[in-house]
Amino acid sequence: MRKRNLPEDATQGSESKRSAVVLTNAVKPAPLWRDGDDERNVTRPPPRAKRITKEEARTILPGERPVRVYCDGIFDLFHQGHARVLMQAKQAFPNVYLLVGVSGDKLTHRMKGKTVMNEEERYEAIRHCRYVDELITEAPWHLTPEFIEKHQIDFVAHDDLPYVAPGHDDVYKDIKAQGMFIPTKRTPGVSTSDIVCRIVRDYDIYVRRNLGRGYTRKDLNVGFMKEKEIRMKDRMSRLKSKVNAKAHEKWSQLEDKSHELLQKWEAKSRELIGGFLSIFGKDSTLSEFLKNGKELVKDAWDALTVSPPSSPSGAGSPVTETSQANNDINEDEEEEEEDDEKEDEDEEEDEEEDEKEDEKEDEGIDTAVTTAMNG
Repeated sequence: MRKRNLPEDATQGSESKRSAVVLTNAVKPAPLWRDGDDERNVTRPPPRAKRITKEEARTILPGERPVRVYCDGIFDLFHQGHARVLMQAKQAFPNVYLLVGVSGDKLTHRMKGKTVMNEEERYEAIRHCRYVDELITEAPWHLTPEFIEKHQIDFVAHDDLPYVAPGHDDVYKDIKAQGMFIPTKRTPGVSTSDIVCRIVRDYDIYVRRNLGRGYTRKDLNVGFMKEKEIRMKDRMSRLKSKVNAKAHEKWSQLEDKSHELLQKWEAKSRELIGGFLSIFGKDSTLSEFLKNGKELVKDAWDALTVSPPSSPSGAGSPVTETSQANNDINEDEEEEEEDDEKEDEDEEEDEEEDEKEDEKEDEGIDTAVTTAMNG
């Protein structure tokens, strides 16, 4: 489909219309009500004929006149604990119009002390919370019947702990007695005091950071010597970080080197173990050699102890001649043995004859000596 060439003025007009639609549908902050304003962007509903109970409020559905719930506070350093309180107040009934009262600087500083954020900053922080339908500035410390009637408040939401103030054991005591109080729960571990405590605890860190970002010591209300001390600590911290980074780099290199050496050692050890097993293992060459050697020795022994089977003889055969020569040698050896035995017998006979002759001579000598003695 071909596009039509529109005039430049027509294109700009369509873009301006789209921008107007976007701005019209944009989410806006909650309306802000100031006492004494002539032009107020907040309309009040007509007073109720009678005060509604909590049971009746639970039956009011969207589309009907909403239940007007009021929640007040200082809301300094607006955090998630504040937002959860407002969420609980908004979800107290099916159809709730949430009014939030924020105390002004003059009353807050007198009743509780100095705040970090001024009243305008606190107002804007609350206005941009999605649970808030209307913001009431310079809210009173103690709710009066006139204030409740003026803003058509049906219920008041706050944590259930007694809120002590000069002249009051609990500023919400009368509200509780009338059955208009809705208790909310605090978020554990989260409060403005805790946040301030963290800032005070890490004071030097934040001062050092802001000095590095271009703030002067006068901006931070820091003395001359304190500034020098903090800057010196900052330099030492940066130097320490560089040293740690360098040490970490060297340590990483050492770890890589040791890992490489370990891998080489493991590969070498596997090679040595494999060589050892190939030589001395169950299925190694040495085992095979020993096994074959045993068989060779056994075969040689069998060949020596067991005579070979007779082979057929024939005239002029090498086997026959060899056998004949062996027989001749054996016969000669037997004859020599017989001759040696005869010589040994002859020698023994000669020795016996010599002994007999010696005995005869001895007897003749003895006889001659005896005769001479007798004669």
